[in-house]
Amino acid sequence: MKATGIVRRIDELGRVVIPKEIRSTLRLKSGDPLEIYTDRDELMLKKYSPIASIGQFSQGAAKSLSDLSGLLAVICDTDEVICASGSGKREVAGKTISKQLDEILLARKSYVASAVEGQNIVPVTEDDARPATAQVIVPIVSGGDCLGAVALLAYGEGAKIERGAHDLAALSAAILAGQFEF
Repeated sequence: MKATGIVRRIDELGRVVIPKEIRSTLRLKSGDPLEIYTDRDELMLKKYSPIASIGQFSQGAAKSLSDLSGLLAVICDTDEVICASGSGKREVAGKTISKQLDEILLARKSYVASAVEGQNIVPVTEDDARPATAQVIVPIVSGGDCLGAVALLAYGEGAKIERGAHDLAALSAAILAGQFEF
């Protein structure tokens, strides 16, 4: 853990204010769930990611999706790529999602684009070194909350995402969302 040098007092209701600089750095927004860990005299807050909590299941879903579509399959939460499967997975796995992808998640609507048709390709990560030429992004929505997204990315010249691949991504997003509904 890294010390920040910031000291805050607990108020009479047991609340502590997390400084704006730290909230910005960690991409914490009002209403974000936090997990609380303790170890002797230490208290640690960690942003809770439901998608990361089912990591093995997500990895299996990404692999199946990639195998069936032949494309790079990506599953992310609202902060970073949790898992990826297919050609180019090492370039995106574990990286912070882009601001443009974050906006798609906030809108809670699927996004399909192909460069060959002149549409804007959204970078999946902040430092997208190899931009896709076609993509489909389907938000994972459960209980009204957007938990992340399933994306399929194509890199070939003139690539398009077929309707069947879009349907696979939508099905995968629905299955992942179903893991959190009671």
